[in-house]
Amino acid sequence: DMDVEADRASVSIISEAGTRDLSKLVGRDGEVLEALQELTRLAVHRETGDRSRLMLDIAGYRAQKRAELSELGAKAAADAKNSGEPVKLKPMTPFERKVVHDAVKVAGLRSESEGEEPQRFVVVLPN
Repeated sequence: DMDVEADRASVSIISEAGTRDLSKLVGRDGEVLEALQELTRLAVHRETGDRSRLMLDIAGYRAQKRAELSELGAKAAADAKNSGEPVKLKPMTPFERKVVHDAVKVAGLRSESEGEEPQRFVVVLPN
């Protein structure tokens, strides 16, 4: 399935047989999915000469992860509001951090990324 979301190409690989058939393409914690996405972006760049922001999803993994991360961002924002203290989250990939930042913004707070890859993490700041 192909789509365009906010000027970003989105490709979803789905199977009528179910997600189990595709689980090896997702890998542990999405590691294989991340590698396949990067390879796809490199192939597009090689053919077109343009850097691609293509988003690849397999068996709905990213969609489910996005929902979980949005919930995490909203909870962290609520915790920061209630405590008046910054809330530090665990290290995340750039995709994961982006989803959390967006959820925090919707909740009316600010967030920042701190640290160096691969240990970069989100800090939710109280008002």
